[in-house]
Amino acid sequence: MTKKAVSFDQAIQELEDIVRQLEQGDVPLEDAISLYKKGMELSSVCHDKLQNAEKQLISIMDENGEKTPFNQSDKEGKTE
Repeated sequence: MTKKAVSFDQAIQELEDIVRQLEQGDVPLEDAISLYKKGMELSSVCHDKLQNAEKQLISIMDENGEKTPFNQSDKEGKTE
């Protein structure tokens, strides 16, 4: 499977379908191996998309309007 543009929701749905098929246990060995490989690729796609979303969510704007990484420990040490 080539890494084509697939949404997170599509990848999760396909991954759930693969897991369901493998859990049933009636898949021939060769097909199970192919499904496992495809599942690992989909898992990687989901992981990458989640990491990208996390990076977008953890950046904040500083007083100059520049994006900076959010660091919770910086906020905890300050008293107002």
